[in-house]
Amino acid sequence: MVTPMNQSIDGLPVDVDPDAYRQAIGRLVTGVTVVTTVADGHDHAMTANAVTSVSLDPVRLLICVEREARFHDAVMSAGVWSVNILDASQRAAAVWLSTRGRPLHSQLDRVPHHRDETGVALLDGALATIVCRTGDTLVSGDHTIVVGDVLSLHIADQPGEALVYFRGRFGSYK
Repeated sequence: MVTPMNQSIDGLPVDVDPDAYRQAIGRLVTGVTVVTTVADGHDHAMTANAVTSVSLDPVRLLICVEREARFHDAVMSAGVWSVNILDASQRAAAVWLSTRGRPLHSQLDRVPHHRDETGVALLDGALATIVCRTGDTLVSGDHTIVVGDVLSLHIADQPGEALVYFRGRFGSYK
């Protein structure tokens, strides 16, 4: 059991159990994405649901990356990355790319994909793919918020069903 964090923010007491926070935020239905990049000649990928549109002018979005994750160093050094918004049929890819300790090399071999001119992997069958260049970063707690300037995007011809995440489980939304 994780003990509550007893802290103070601007003089206000904070007594939040991280497990309870995880349960509470798990009530927020989110889309599921796979974020990819290439660093040191190797593909790096992670499943992410902490992805948010930031701005329309300029067009920007953000991802949140755990600082202890292997993906963190890769995306920070690469500077270019893609967000692949997953179709419900891509659940297996989401599960695989969220598995801690999976082999780094060839991790995308079982995930159908192609590459754009930047070299990042774009997942075949995604509802949309968005390629970004890192614009800003902000360390916040145990994560880094990475804000990307959108370089290009592709929207699937067929709308499909979105892969979603709710209360620790994958589902779909049509």
